[in-house]
Amino acid sequence: MPASRPLREAARAVVMDAGHRVLLLRYDENGGFWATPGGSLEEGETYAIATFLELREELGVDEEAVELGPQLAERSKDHLVGGREVRQVERYFLARVQYADVDPSRATQPDKVREYRWWTPAELHSTRETVYPVGLADLVTAVAEDHTPDKPVVLPG
Repeated sequence: MPASRPLREAARAVVMDAGHRVLLLRYDENGGFWATPGGSLEEGETYAIATFLELREELGVDEEAVELGPQLAERSKDHLVGGREVRQVERYFLARVQYADVDPSRATQPDKVREYRWWTPAELHSTRETVYPVGLADLVTAVAEDHTPDKPVVLPG
């Protein structure tokens, strides 16, 4: 990787409800894919603040409705943002919410989200659709079985 590639830090939420389902967002770009909510950190923002803001912006969830848990995983990926190559480092945090607290109609910045869907661990394991990050199904299954990792898992880019 060239040294000139800027670092872009991002906070992502593994949003789970009491039934151990995970909420993913569908996008049409690159042939279509499902992904966790999240986005880049603004200057001076902590990962926790960024996670709460992204949940509000993309899902209409109020901060008071979120039980923010530990960092579950990390992933690094080189990609284009605004036509510029960046090295994105994403940290994934467990975010527990109640199904009823998610209201996409209140989302302030839904970006290019085409659909919202709650997935069971079994559905994640069996789908043929593209889901990011790779390894999310195993991570969600571990959390659902009360095996939250002691330290963040490194996911493939």
